[in-house]
Order: sequence, then C-alpha cells, then structure tokens
Amino acid sequence: MSLSVNNNPGALIALQNLTSTESQLQKAQNEVSTGLAVSQPSDNGAIWAIAQNQRATSLSLDSVTQSLQRAQSTIDVAVSAGQSVSDLLNQLKSKALAASDTSLDTASRNALNADFTSLRNQITSVVDNASFNGANLIDSGAKSIYALANADGSAQLTVAAQNLSLGGSNVTLTATTSISTATLAQTAISIVQTSLTNVNDALAKLGTSENALTSQQTFVATLQDTIDNGIGNLVNANLAKESAQLQALQTKQQLGIQALSIANSSSSTLLSLFR
Repeated sequence: MSLSVNNNPGALIALQNLTSTESQLQKAQNEVSTGLAVSQPSDNGAIWAIAQNQRATSLSLDSVTQSLQRAQSTIDVAVSAGQSVSDLLNQLKSKALAASDTSLDTASRNALNADFTSLRNQITSVVDNASFNGANLIDSGAKSIYALANADGSAQLTVAAQNLSLGGSNVTLTATTSISTATLAQTAISIVQTSLTNVNDALAKLGTSENALTSQQTFVATLQDTIDNGIGNLVNANLAKESAQLQALQTKQQLGIQALSIANSSSSTLLSLFR
C-alpha cells in the first residue's frame, strides 16, 4: 500500500465505523434510559402512530371511568335516601295500624297522629337532600342521568330517575295524609302499603342500574389495561437485550477509537523516510 500525506483511507474507514458505532450506541442508550424502542416518529413512524392513537383511546377511557363513577355516586346517594324513605314508610304503616284501633282515647290518637305527621315530613327532608354533584334522582321532577360507556362517546348508560317525593308516582302518601281518626288511619294503611311497595320497586330499579354501571366500570378497566399492555408490546424496549447490546457497543466504541488512532498515526511514518 502506497503512503501519501494527501489522504488516509484507513483513517476514513475507521472513522466511518466509529460514527456508525456512535449512532448505534446513542440509540441503545436512548432505549435504556426511556424504556422505549419507539419513542418518536423517526424510530418507526407506523408503530409510533398506532401507539399514539391507542394512547388517545386509553386516555379517553379515563373520562369514561370518571363519568361512570359520578353516576354511581349519584345512585349511591339516591339508594341510601330511598332506603330511609322505605324505613319511614314502615314506621308510618305501624303508626297508622295502631291508630286504626277504635278503642283509642283522644290523647293517644293525637300522639300517634303527631308521630305520623313528623315521620311523613321527614320523607320530604330526606328526598330534598338526596343530591350528589347537583343531581337528585328521587326528587319531584328529577331527570334521568347518563354516563359515558365508550371512548368515543357514542354509547351511554341511562339511569332513570325515581320520584320518591310525597304525592308522587311512587309515594302516593300526600303532605296532608292524617290518622287523626280511625277511618283516616284505615285509609292511610292502604296508602302507605302501596307507597312502600312502589318505593321498594323503585329502589330495585336503581340497584339494577348501579349493577350495570359497576359491570361497565369493570369492563372499561379491563379494556384499558389490555390497550396499555398492547401499547407496551408495540413500543417497549427489551431492556435485557439492550443492556447486553449497550455493553457490546461501548467495547466496540473503544476499539474504534483505538483503530482510528492507529490509522491516523500511519502517516507519521513518512517522516522516517526523510531522516
């Protein structure tokens, strides 16, 4: 091989190899530090785009979960209040039954009617305060609520309102119902029993809706985990492999530097020819 001071082919080849090694080393270091084999479009445009779209879906499912949880909390409050209404109706029935006894004296009947009135009014108080986040499912004129069911918002779960207010479709007991006489007490027994049956049916419907929300939450959580795992399969780096590759490239880098140093020093041998 001829020697020349104008070019050094060996050094150029060594530099090319070293540059290639440096590029591979940088890629390996990036994968080890981020844990991602595809962290930007330049790594793999198609895979990055697929993963990014799936990330959007996963984030959207967070909103779906929050919507379902808000609806479930609203139902929890409504069911808790509804159970209180059912308990109050049980007590009202007991008071009305006691007041239907024609042998009661005036003082006893008045005491029973006072208790009946107090319990009746408590129903209104319970219903009025059964709100969560501004939504009341059991008040008069209450509207049904809707929860997101999928990531694109095209499906919803409906929770139908159940009016448990006095004089409503379920609680036929009114704000003026009294047991001040045996006859009125007998009538009240029937009214309270009908109301009790209706309220328990309404609570059963709310319970069914709550179960549907719970099932959907479980499904959404499972779906989100599956999507996240799928994203990981696409973009995550094999750290065990990359760790071994990193060590190999570091060694190759050191050898490349030495090879370049040797190639660069070869031209200096020309000086010995002129001594």
